[in-house]
Amino acid sequence: MVAYPSHMVLSVVSGRMVNIRLEWFLADLIRAAADSVSELDDHKPNTPDVEELEDVRQSRQGDSDAYRRLIERHQEHVGGILWRFSRDRLVHEELVQDVFVEAYMSLRGYRGKAPFRHWLSRIATHVGYHYWKQMARRRETESFTLEEWDQVPDGHAEQMDPSEAASLVHRLLAQLRPRDRLVLTLRFLEGCDVAETALRTGWTRGMVKVQTARAKKRLEKLVARAGKELE
Repeated sequence: MVAYPSHMVLSVVSGRMVNIRLEWFLADLIRAAADSVSELDDHKPNTPDVEELEDVRQSRQGDSDAYRRLIERHQEHVGGILWRFSRDRLVHEELVQDVFVEAYMSLRGYRGKAPFRHWLSRIATHVGYHYWKQMARRRETESFTLEEWDQVPDGHAEQMDPSEAASLVHRLLAQLRPRDRLVLTLRFLEGCDVAETALRTGWTRGMVKVQTARAKKRLEKLVARAGKELE
């Protein structure tokens, strides 16, 4: 059974925006959603677990019980990552299943030099990104209207319900291209640094920096076009 996190992990978007009021508004919006943060990865080891490595070895040999143990150990972590990519529970469950299917088919590619969860994180990121690209090709994006700005009480996002703020941020980012949405999600919603973002995406660190800057500018323009009047 997939464990669904109730909240998205968010952090404050930094950097110069179109104007200072717009910067404050976006920062407040994301901070409002961050009020309900639920960190799933705190105090997790950065070295492979011996018992886990044994489960991987047995899974490679066709032991279904060993792979079931791996799934049970990491389904919450994978579910948390995929919640960033779709908040539709049926789609989310399918994406989580896709991750574990792909991971099983690629087990021989896991070298055991880093925790299994790190390897799964990269697969989950690619599965989610592929889903976004499919949606973009079909021109299926979550709706986002000017009226939704009215959810923000008097322009003060920190007064919003955290789940509503998270939903608004999710739909706002959904208007961006998949590549822009991916880098902003990793950098600012999951709090990944440049190195971790590069590891999760397969990009170079230089590309991550350039893509982050470009995506932030496109987000600025998107919000500016929305015509939100900030007081």
